[in-house]
This record gives sequence, structure tokens and C-alpha cells, in this order.
Amino acid sequence: MHAFIESHWAVVKHILWFLKGTSSFGLHLTCGSSLSLHGFTDADWVGSIDDRKSTGGHIVFLGTTLISWKSDKQHTVARSFTEAEYKTFS
Repeated sequence: MHAFIESHWAVVKHILWFLKGTSSFGLHLTCGSSLSLHGFTDADWVGSIDDRKSTGGHIVFLGTTLISWKSDKQHTVARSFTEAEYKTFS
């Protein structure tokens, strides 16, 4: 459990390579901007005609800066719009 194997070192190297390449990235917040946190979610019930599965997603803002988003096809068929919206949070 305490011994690192070669695959662990490969993952560590990959993480360090990623961090080196993204060190200039960041959130651009202005001095006068609000730091309120807002989240929005939505789903389309039976959006796919082929398998009748819904697609859901969410976005999260810190002030006016987008800090998180996700859009995903749901794994199971929702039986109602409410269930499709609920599964978006799960």
C-alpha cells in the first residue's frame, strides 16, 4: 500500500505536466464585482428520439464568472419532466 508503482509515477508526472501548462489560467474577478454564487439547472424530458433519454445540465456562476458547468445524457429513462429535472441534480 505504501510502495509507489510505475503507474502511480506516470499519473503524478501527468498531473505535474498539466499544472505546468495551465499555470497562467485563472478566474478573472474584478474589484467591484459581486461574489454571489448562482446556480442554474435544466433538463429536456425525452430529448432523444432514439432512446427516449433526457439530457440535463447545470451551470454555476461566482458573480458574473462561470466557474462550473456540466451537460450529460441521463443513464435511465425518466418517466416525467419532474423526474428528469431531479436526475439532473443526482
